[in-house]
Amino acid sequence: MGLPALEFSDCYLDSPHFRERLKSHELELDKTNKFIKELIKDGRALIQALRSLSSAKRKFAESLNEFKFQCIGDAETDDEICIAKSLQEFASVLKNLEDERARMIENASDVLITPLERFRKEQIGAAKEARKKYDKETEKYCGVLEKHLSLSAKKKESQLHEADSQVDQVRQHFYEVSLEYVFKVQEVQERKMFEFVEPLLAFLQGLFTYYHHGYELAKDFNDFKTELTISIQNTRNRFESTRSEVECLMKKMKESPHEHKNVSPHTMQGYLFVLEKRSFVSSWAKYYCSYDREPKRFTMVLFDQKSGGKVGEEESFTLKSCTRRKTESIEKRFCFDVEAVDRAGVITMQALSEEDRRLWMEAMDGREPVGFRGWEYRYYTTSAQLDSIGFSVIKKFIHAVETRGINEQGLYRIVGVHSRVQKLLSLAMDPKTSADVELDSSSEWEIKTITSALKYYVRMLPAPLMTYQFQRSFIKAAKLDNQEARIAEVHSIVHHLPERNRQMLHLLMKHLANVAKHHQQNLMTVANLGVVFGPTLLRPQEETVAAIMDIKFQNIVIEILIENHERIFKDTPVPGASQQNSQLNTPQKKSTENKVPSCSERPLTFFYTPPTCCVCVCVCVCVCVCLSLSLSLSPTSPSPTSQRSPSWPMFSAPSSPQPASSASSDSSPVRCVTPPVPHCPHGNTPPPPPRIPVARQSLHGSLLSCMRSPLPPTCSPTARKARALYACKAEHPSELSFSAGTIFDNVHPSREPGWLEGTLDGRTGLIPENYVEFV
Repeated sequence: MGLPALEFSDCYLDSPHFRERLKSHELELDKTNKFIKELIKDGRALIQALRSLSSAKRKFAESLNEFKFQCIGDAETDDEICIAKSLQEFASVLKNLEDERARMIENASDVLITPLERFRKEQIGAAKEARKKYDKETEKYCGVLEKHLSLSAKKKESQLHEADSQVDQVRQHFYEVSLEYVFKVQEVQERKMFEFVEPLLAFLQGLFTYYHHGYELAKDFNDFKTELTISIQNTRNRFESTRSEVECLMKKMKESPHEHKNVSPHTMQGYLFVLEKRSFVSSWAKYYCSYDREPKRFTMVLFDQKSGGKVGEEESFTLKSCTRRKTESIEKRFCFDVEAVDRAGVITMQALSEEDRRLWMEAMDGREPVGFRGWEYRYYTTSAQLDSIGFSVIKKFIHAVETRGINEQGLYRIVGVHSRVQKLLSLAMDPKTSADVELDSSSEWEIKTITSALKYYVRMLPAPLMTYQFQRSFIKAAKLDNQEARIAEVHSIVHHLPERNRQMLHLLMKHLANVAKHHQQNLMTVANLGVVFGPTLLRPQEETVAAIMDIKFQNIVIEILIENHERIFKDTPVPGASQQNSQLNTPQKKSTENKVPSCSERPLTFFYTPPTCCVCVCVCVCVCVCLSLSLSLSPTSPSPTSQRSPSWPMFSAPSSPQPASSASSDSSPVRCVTPPVPHCPHGNTPPPPPRIPVARQSLHGSLLSCMRSPLPPTCSPTARKARALYACKAEHPSELSFSAGTIFDNVHPSREPGWLEGTLDGRTGLIPENYVEFV
């Protein structure tokens, strides 16, 4: 029920019903007044909260803007530059958003608080004043009327007439006040329908404007968000690859630290304790020392490893002689004496061990020299050469890939069976058998075997295809900020390569460009091919963490060569072009016209979560100076899902099927690859899973190290019997041939991952573990 209407005619009657109706209007006005006061209070609290929120967001934006990423190495990739600038972009978006919020807050008081205060004071306040006046006139009129009615009729006519006239005036004034009050009450009740609601609407409009501004900012930010997502994903992929390389180097350092010591310009360096003689006491001080054999310059710095700070100034002198200190002549062990040309007296030093003393004395031509091992380097030597046979082999491999498997998913990333790769290489490289190797139409050789053989052949070269000499030059070119400067510099360096190296590189890049053109089918983008071939074609001469951190730039060089192979290999570089482009080497501005080079042009790495019914082949490949390959198979466990996913939800679609992944590469960490499941014509017996042969020695005898996989739950450490599920033909003398249903005795795990060892008809050999079940 709404409020009853107040009739002006009722003002004259002033009936109890009229007073009751008027009372309901007054209560409604009091209620409205109280509500507006609470609303104003809450509005002010909201505005204050918005100010506090805005202040906190501005402080958050300032923190983002002030932080600067520091990457390992002396340069950053385009993706790292994009990521490093992202915090400033985030801060800019937040600041822009808070500027709009500040405008909304500034207008909120004028739009919301002031109109409500004005309505409450001017309209409801005026109605209250009219009510007071009405109550006062009512009291006056009632008093005059009662007094008038109490006059005696015996009064003079003139007095009675005057009294009647006075009462009429008071009554008339009361009626006027009553009419004005009723008018005002109804006016306020009608006004509140718009004057009370309109400020709220204006305030909400301000909020909507703020939110719309945020929506527009989000739309403008979308391009950078997509670009940043790609950069984050590419950086994550490079991190996984680099991490595996660093972990591999760390394990080697743990196993044989002396064989992997960092190459230094100094002949010898390390910590030594030096005997310091003073007036009445002698003490031993710890110094970090270095010695250069050519100038015979010995340098030492007083240094405390515990505090981590430099204690003294650097001292240096020219070595005159070094003599081992006899054990009986001094209480300390591992001591030797040093004499200087430009310094008086003998300096007694203590090494950290007998071996350390031997190395120091050998470096300084000590009087009792010990056989010095020096620095040992291991080079991977093979018979692979850039000769006519090498070009013939590579051309044959490329032709087979382009005619048979250019659209095969995971091309060059999925690794072939090692024994098959070795067999193909031995046949293809032997002049007697190379003509008999049929790759174009033969089903004997899988595409992944051919691609693995191609990569392996390039790795077997005595030096990387792009040479140790120019390795650092290529890396420096990739670190230039300007994309055109990079291309020009790489162009120039390529034409300084030896002729055969350049011809082979041209052959490979032309082929990889063709592979990248079919990336919608084979999932191998330019970025993916760079990850696969970067460490192979540009491997460093020294295996260090710093060199591994440069793998990302090796990948960029390969990307440049693939994307610009026609220009780089067909055109002669213009003299001075690289220097001119280097002058344009300025930081890129973040805009739609001038984006970070090639960051947004690279498609995302494709991801695939294999269904639980598929067999997963986990391949871990670590490409270092010494090649390491490992293959493992775990058929009894469900296919694991990929642990990496794109950072933004826009790139994930769990409800829709996704293309199969290119998951395993020679320079990527452990990933799961789902091989295509062959069609079973009968539909009853599933086809046998892929066989993983024994990892044997390489083509020329270099032993491959493999990362061992844990034994499947079905394998017992004790000998048991097992039944063959599928037939198998041995491909190596160490393997057993058998038919389905064969029973093996004395079956136990072998040292080769993915294989068991068992006895059949008195002969012991290897059995694929996914071909049998225990009984």
